[in-house]
Amino acid sequence: MRATFAAALTEIAQRDPRVLLLTADLGYLALEPFADVLPGRFVNVGVAEQNMIGIATGLAEGGFVPFCYSIAPFAALRPYEFIRNGPVLHRLRVRMVGVGAGFEYGSAGPTHHGIDDAAALRPQLGLTIVTPADAAQLRAALLATWEHDGPVYYRIGKDETVVVPGLDGRFRLGRADIVRDGGDLAFVTTGAIAADVCAAAELLARDGIAATVAVVSSFNPSPVDDLAQLAAAHRLLVSVEAQYVDGALGSLVAETIAEAGTASRLVRIGVRRPPQGRSGGQRYYHALHELSADAIAARAQALVAGARV
Repeated sequence: MRATFAAALTEIAQRDPRVLLLTADLGYLALEPFADVLPGRFVNVGVAEQNMIGIATGLAEGGFVPFCYSIAPFAALRPYEFIRNGPVLHRLRVRMVGVGAGFEYGSAGPTHHGIDDAAALRPQLGLTIVTPADAAQLRAALLATWEHDGPVYYRIGKDETVVVPGLDGRFRLGRADIVRDGGDLAFVTTGAIAADVCAAAELLARDGIAATVAVVSSFNPSPVDDLAQLAAAHRLLVSVEAQYVDGALGSLVAETIAEAGTASRLVRIGVRRPPQGRSGGQRYYHALHELSADAIAARAQALVAGARV
């Protein structure tokens, strides 16, 4: 998604001179399209994420729309207090871009894994969080929200080849998009792992199990009404996210079910164990945490079988 982000932001910036791009010494082979076309509006602040948010806060106060780019944990966690005390509390148009959602920086180790950024930022109710599932949706989301009133955090992947069947680039802030219908259970997912969830739903269909797949692409606003309707229509909901199960999507679905008072059962699939000193690529980590399409399908099949007893 990095190439799509750079290309779309370059288009926006050519139309609006307020748009700037800051990076904390990252984005090589990704951000050059912007830097080459608009070198005067591209700033590498060095390895200084807190300062980057501070600079962006001042720029936003001065009427600019700065985008701050870094790897997800460095964009969200290292400058957390600066994000809260600056853009969030003052309702400023600062945009944080966290790349490498989930385990996309797998071999770099747990310090680089984006598995807790959305959970950490979600309690900041003045911060909109956008979590596109593929490159086409990222482009639509960026075009729809770049001028949003208040701060935005974009949680994006690296892989340009991921395509979520049936999504077709749709993005609606605060809404869930249904990309597949089925009455036996409903998957609720977010980010690029949605492609694996769709693959799991296809595996289930071969065994006669029909699954709905709902893609959640934003928090604050969150698609509470859509999720409540989904829970009312399905006895079994399964949330799937390439991040810790606590605090982000799974927690949102659980809270929605509880407050809506539906009788749905929720099972959360995601990361349930802390780092264990192992290293490997994204596929390795998905297998380790049972986030592969095969593992998701197997878990859902067992749940449906149990529900039918």
